[in-house]
Amino acid sequence: MSEKMKATMPLALAVAVIAFVYVEFAANFTFHWVTNGNLGNGLSLPSDFHLVIPAGFVTWGMFFVLGADTAALRTTAVNSAVGSVSALILFAFVASTTGLPDFWTISLGVAIIAFVLITLSGGLTWLNVPVIFTTFAACVFWWIATGLDGWAAGGGGTGKSLAALTKPATAGAGAFGGVISTPYAWVAINVFATLLIGCICGALSVRVAAVLTPKPSSREARARRPPAATA
Repeated sequence: MSEKMKATMPLALAVAVIAFVYVEFAANFTFHWVTNGNLGNGLSLPSDFHLVIPAGFVTWGMFFVLGADTAALRTTAVNSAVGSVSALILFAFVASTTGLPDFWTISLGVAIIAFVLITLSGGLTWLNVPVIFTTFAACVFWWIATGLDGWAAGGGGTGKSLAALTKPATAGAGAFGGVISTPYAWVAINVFATLLIGCICGALSVRVAAVLTPKPSSREARARRPPAATA
């Protein structure tokens, strides 16, 4: 095994363990712990507040891209909030205008938000457009996956109950046949909460990797020490 691979082993182990715990926690939170009733198939109906497993990996990855330090954690968390709020504005704009089968309000909303954010980033140095775009995309992805509440007729969040799910007309257009059907405000909240968990996972993985990394012996430390300067 190369020295480089050996050096990455502590981080790989830390990420693997934390990823297992994160996915196990998020999945059980959504389908077993914080729910609105039993579906009769071993799962329960998720509540409006639930965790979105893919979203956590978005900020976890961005944390490492930005340097995996305190500044990266702060930048990722703050801009995740900007991305989530931007998505919420888009959802409200789309829900208040036209619906199926037109898509122009979604396209127009995305265009306006992108223009404003990139323009502001020229003066507000703390804005990080890549983080905003990826977290905004995570929100939009979950909005689509959960039925585009308020836009697609009969979509997510409309009459969401165990009784409604048994009828095709009211089950909703969300994932799992409407099981994950969520009002758009909760979509933004759920994704943002999970994005923050992803930030925490990133910070924890660095801390755990540091603990797992073997400390150099005194002999190795002396060998690495630069020679003293001579007069």
